[in-house]
Amino acid sequence: MGLVEDVLKKAVEMGGSDLFIIPGTAITVKVNSQMLPVSEPVNHIETGEIVEEMYRMAGRDMVHLEDTGDDDFALAIPKVSRFRCNAYRQRGSLAAICRVVNFELPDERSLRIPKLVTDLVEQRSGMIVVTGPAGSGKSTTLACMINRINTTRSGHIVTIEDPIEYLYRHKKSIVSQREVPNDAVTFSAGLRAALREAPDVIMLGEMRDLDTIRTAITAAETGHLLLSSLHTIGASKTVDRIIDMFPAEQQSQIRVQLSVVLKAVVSQRLVPAVDGSRIPVFEVMVVNPAIQNLIRDSRTHQIDNAIYSAHGQTMLSMDTELAGLVRQKLITRETAIMYAVNPETIAKRV
Repeated sequence: MGLVEDVLKKAVEMGGSDLFIIPGTAITVKVNSQMLPVSEPVNHIETGEIVEEMYRMAGRDMVHLEDTGDDDFALAIPKVSRFRCNAYRQRGSLAAICRVVNFELPDERSLRIPKLVTDLVEQRSGMIVVTGPAGSGKSTTLACMINRINTTRSGHIVTIEDPIEYLYRHKKSIVSQREVPNDAVTFSAGLRAALREAPDVIMLGEMRDLDTIRTAITAAETGHLLLSSLHTIGASKTVDRIIDMFPAEQQSQIRVQLSVVLKAVVSQRLVPAVDGSRIPVFEVMVVNPAIQNLIRDSRTHQIDNAIYSAHGQTMLSMDTELAGLVRQKLITRETAIMYAVNPETIAKRV
């Protein structure tokens, strides 16, 4: 336990976001965009022992890892931090990646999350989807939104996560947190059960499959506020991704349903800043009558223009936000073009 606890503490002390335990190289901490070794190289026997110790610390058996080849779980070191871990087999040996998750809930102001994003939870029903690539901060944004609800209104919040990351105290709301697969077998099973648990708000860690998306749309239709995430980039691609999950003969109906229940899509990226840190950049699409028509009429390719036209009023355009960061000299022009939705357009603007 000494080495595991030492390297996890070291990752927190260094301000790291991820810890990599992979045979054949040193245990490594990712700090911003830099990979920094914190041990001597470890072999496959040592990584296997480390992973086994991590499972003991988490109080979890390794059956799922042995059966499937990978497993998500969480562990905590008192007074240090929580860690979201993924253990997996690679080339016949065990490896693991641990994401640092603070005990304290994140503060949206210090994380540069726009007020427009957290204000979205003033909605009382419908679906809000937070999107972005892995490691872009989706879970953190969802945690800020849940915390905003918990501190401002009464109700029952049910979260379904894999694994549980942030721990919520009961404030104005009561919070039930369920973990897949310990408390619920799957996301879709947990979501169906949540509908019988008198929820006002449901936070679904990720919509991974058709059954989960179908149930999520039903939950949003029946008067609940549902928050979830998808691994997509951009509002228009998110709408297309949800619709494309359904069989072709059902897609027209789903377009109509989605145009009604979808309230907003938040898309985010973490982009490298000139000082070596990373800055979150957001796109926010709020579903108004014009957006509803675009979704219903299969004209999602026009959504980007609609967001751009409403930037700064009710929505945020990713490209406009990137251009603003270039003008503030926080990121380079090349970075803005690399992360832009429309690189040719932003190249002309900046």
